[in-house]
Amino acid sequence: MPVPLYQAKAEFFRMLGHPIRIRVLELLQAGPTPVRDLLPALDVEPSSLSQQLAILRRSGLVTATREGSTVVYALAGADVAELLRTARRILTELLADQGMLLEELRASR
Repeated sequence: MPVPLYQAKAEFFRMLGHPIRIRVLELLQAGPTPVRDLLPALDVEPSSLSQQLAILRRSGLVTATREGSTVVYALAGADVAELLRTARRILTELLADQGMLLEELRASR
């Protein structure tokens, strides 16, 4: 029996639900990046980064190509970057609304 769409979506968002994975996707928006350049920006152990990259690769969100002994990662498509931009817009709106509420609370003292 096929997985219902809502369940597939939940699995997709669960897969995105790790800060290192989100940060990797953000960094890859600048273009293909070797693992050695991702490590300093993430401040994680190489084994942890490798594990998170493997999850992103299996999910199809990133691609990996080998250039000699270097593995270079890239976003699998423009939709991934658009998803991150959309998330940023949503969060900006939510935080702006929270900021306005906080201002109202402070003003009502």
